[in-house]
Amino acid sequence: MTTTTTSSTPSASPTPSASSTPSASSDPSASSSRSAGPLPDGLSQDAIDTEVAKAQAASAGGHHPPRDYPPYRSSHFRHPKQPLVPLRDPEAVELSGPAFGVTDVTALDRDLTRRHQGEPLGERITVSGRVLDRRGRPVRGQLVELWQANASGRYAHQLDQHPAPLDPNFTGFGRCLTDDEGTYSFTTVKPGAYPWRNHVNAWRPAHIHFSLFGTAFTQRLVTQMYFPGDPLFPYDPVLRSVTDESARRRLVCAYDHALSVPEWSLGYRWDIVLDGPSATLFEEGDHH
Repeated sequence: MTTTTTSSTPSASPTPSASSTPSASSDPSASSSRSAGPLPDGLSQDAIDTEVAKAQAASAGGHHPPRDYPPYRSSHFRHPKQPLVPLRDPEAVELSGPAFGVTDVTALDRDLTRRHQGEPLGERITVSGRVLDRRGRPVRGQLVELWQANASGRYAHQLDQHPAPLDPNFTGFGRCLTDDEGTYSFTTVKPGAYPWRNHVNAWRPAHIHFSLFGTAFTQRLVTQMYFPGDPLFPYDPVLRSVTDESARRRLVCAYDHALSVPEWSLGYRWDIVLDGPSATLFEEGDHH
């Protein structure tokens, strides 16, 4: 069984228009003084590796990287530079916010391969797991959303100009509600790796973004799930921003033959633990 842990992984991809994903973070008060400016363009992989080592040495054993994480160069421009504003009346925000329920999420929402007239290209997969609290109890009725690149490593998003083909039969977004056992399940295609111009020859490992909303939209948690055995892990400053090795492992799903559907899809299991010592690593800016 693979579990995730509450910690933060900076987001390096377009997010759904319904919500935004802040960069990973630690102490907001320290972020603005972390770096006077971004690292220069055109750095080699060796130079980025050196910067990752510096950041890890300065982490003092914490799981979360700073909001301004130098090896992830664009975080310099994306991280909050002012203290967070506390809500005086959080319940009032919930009263004016959107609502969701079982009638709003259909069975089709969890199957990303059936949204269009044709079949999407790529390796069809089933991704399933349980959402649990720190005591291993199921979290029922949890809204789980995911978004991802297509099999060629391109998002259906106007900001993604990666010269890879778009798939007219794949938009890369799905959602479902957990059942009484805390189980979620999606049918999708395995995403491809993609270049992201952070440094020379920078590629992101294949991953799927997950969002969980708790019992209210102000409780949103965001994280990323990776696939086992990816050769790009050692070269990715985003995944390596998670300094605890066991926490990084919990961001990687496991192949589960019992989840594979005959003649249809390969199965991957990924459990999500919301809090406690075995929690899944989340982007800290979304952890309220």
